[in-house]
Amino acid sequence: MRLLLFFDLPMNTKSERRIYAKFRKRLIEDGFIMLQFSVYVKIFPNRDALIQYTERLKRSLPAKGSIRIMAVTEKQYEKMQVLVGGKSLQEETLGSESMVIL
Repeated sequence: MRLLLFFDLPMNTKSERRIYAKFRKRLIEDGFIMLQFSVYVKIFPNRDALIQYTERLKRSLPAKGSIRIMAVTEKQYEKMQVLVGGKSLQEETLGSESMVIL
Protein backbone atom coordinates (compact mmCIF):
# COMPACT_ATOMS: atom_id res chain seq x y z
CA MET A 1 0.00 0.00 0.00
CA ARG A 2 1.01 3.58 -0.51
CA LEU A 3 0.09 6.59 1.55
CA LEU A 4 -0.17 9.86 -0.35
CA LEU A 5 0.19 12.93 1.85
CA PHE A 6 -0.79 16.37 0.56
CA PHE A 7 -0.07 19.49 2.58
CA ASP A 8 -0.21 23.26 2.45
CA LEU A 9 1.27 25.01 5.45
CA PRO A 10 1.47 28.77 6.00
CA MET A 11 4.93 30.27 5.47
CA ASN A 12 4.39 33.96 6.15
CA THR A 13 6.47 34.31 9.31
CA LYS A 14 9.83 32.95 10.35
CA SER A 15 8.10 30.72 12.89
CA GLU A 16 5.73 29.30 10.24
CA ARG A 17 8.65 28.60 7.88
CA ARG A 18 10.42 26.75 10.70
CA ILE A 19 7.30 24.62 11.35
CA TYR A 20 7.05 23.87 7.61
CA ALA A 21 10.71 22.83 7.41
CA LYS A 22 10.41 20.66 10.52
CA PHE A 23 7.28 18.91 9.19
CA ARG A 24 8.86 18.28 5.77
CA LYS A 25 12.08 17.01 7.35
CA ARG A 26 10.12 14.60 9.55
CA LEU A 27 8.29 13.21 6.50
CA ILE A 28 11.61 12.53 4.79
CA GLU A 29 13.05 10.95 7.95
CA ASP A 30 9.94 8.72 8.09
CA GLY A 31 10.67 7.44 4.59
CA PHE A 32 8.42 9.61 2.43
CA ILE A 33 9.61 10.69 -1.00
CA MET A 34 8.49 13.87 -2.71
CA LEU A 35 6.16 13.17 -5.61
CA GLN A 36 5.53 16.88 -6.28
CA PHE A 37 5.88 20.01 -4.18
CA SER A 38 3.82 19.39 -1.04
CA VAL A 39 2.83 15.88 -2.20
CA TYR A 40 4.71 13.02 -0.59
CA VAL A 41 4.32 9.24 -0.83
CA LYS A 42 5.41 6.31 1.32
CA ILE A 43 5.14 2.55 0.85
CA PHE A 44 3.70 0.38 3.63
CA PRO A 45 3.74 -3.43 3.75
CA ASN A 46 0.07 -3.66 4.73
CA ARG A 47 -2.98 -1.72 5.87
CA ASP A 48 -2.28 -2.29 9.57
CA ALA A 49 1.16 -0.66 9.33
CA LEU A 50 -0.37 2.24 7.41
CA ILE A 51 -3.08 2.76 10.04
CA GLN A 52 -0.53 2.56 12.85
CA TYR A 53 1.66 5.20 11.18
CA THR A 54 -1.36 7.43 10.48
CA GLU A 55 -2.30 7.41 14.17
CA ARG A 56 1.27 8.36 15.10
CA LEU A 57 1.27 11.13 12.48
CA LYS A 58 -1.99 12.59 13.83
CA ARG A 59 -0.36 13.14 17.22
CA SER A 60 2.32 15.45 15.81
CA LEU A 61 0.65 17.65 13.20
CA PRO A 62 1.15 21.41 12.92
CA ALA A 63 -1.72 23.48 14.30
CA LYS A 64 -2.31 25.48 11.10
CA GLY A 65 -2.56 24.61 7.44
CA SER A 66 -4.13 21.82 5.45
CA ILE A 67 -2.88 18.23 5.54
CA ARG A 68 -4.66 15.37 3.77
CA ILE A 69 -3.85 11.72 3.28
CA MET A 70 -5.09 9.06 0.90
CA ALA A 71 -4.22 5.37 0.93
CA VAL A 72 -4.02 3.54 -2.39
CA THR A 73 -3.05 0.03 -3.39
CA GLU A 74 0.03 -0.62 -5.49
CA LYS A 75 -2.22 -1.46 -8.43
CA GLN A 76 -4.05 1.88 -8.11
CA TYR A 77 -0.75 3.76 -7.72
CA GLU A 78 0.70 2.13 -10.84
CA LYS A 79 -2.28 3.39 -12.87
CA MET A 80 -1.42 7.02 -12.07
CA GLN A 81 -0.81 8.97 -15.26
CA VAL A 82 1.79 11.68 -15.61
CA LEU A 83 0.25 14.23 -17.97
CA VAL A 84 3.05 16.81 -18.07
CA GLY A 85 6.62 16.32 -16.98
CA GLY A 86 7.94 12.95 -15.89
CA LYS A 87 8.94 10.85 -12.96
CA SER A 88 11.48 12.38 -10.63
CA LEU A 89 14.97 10.92 -10.40
CA GLN A 90 14.03 9.61 -6.96
CA GLU A 91 10.93 7.83 -8.36
CA GLU A 92 12.96 6.34 -11.21
CA THR A 93 15.69 5.16 -8.82
CA LEU A 94 13.41 3.70 -6.17
CA GLY A 95 10.53 2.59 -8.38
CA SER A 96 8.06 0.16 -6.85
CA GLU A 97 10.79 -2.13 -5.52
CA SER A 98 11.56 0.11 -2.55
CA MET A 99 12.39 -1.38 0.81
CA VAL A 100 9.84 -0.76 3.50
CA ILE A 101 11.39 0.42 6.75
CA LEU A 102 9.18 1.04 9.75
